[in-house]
Amino acid sequence: MSDKTFTAVATLEEIPSGAKKVVTVNGVAILICHTGDRVFAVRNECSHAQETLDCGRMRAGWIACPIHGARFDLETGAALNPPATQPIQTYEVRVVGDTIEVAV
Repeated sequence: MSDKTFTAVATLEEIPSGAKKVVTVNGVAILICHTGDRVFAVRNECSHAQETLDCGRMRAGWIACPIHGARFDLETGAALNPPATQPIQTYEVRVVGDTIEVAV
């Protein structure tokens, strides 16, 4: 049995494939990213410039910081190119029916 607590944050209708949305869970700004057929959740903050990522470009499995172009893997949070060297925080996501839930 998992000790994680999942919180419902949105529906697939609210965040269709190719879209992203900022939600707040326990005071933390989380960016929900729906790319391809997967849904990811990352902290809405670039590890390099502490800028929000919600205005960044999102492609197949990564998101770019809108300020300096640093890209991050949405699954692992890993920095994919400079100037970022540190990962961003990721959160476990599950889809139950049409509801997107995040463990924070």
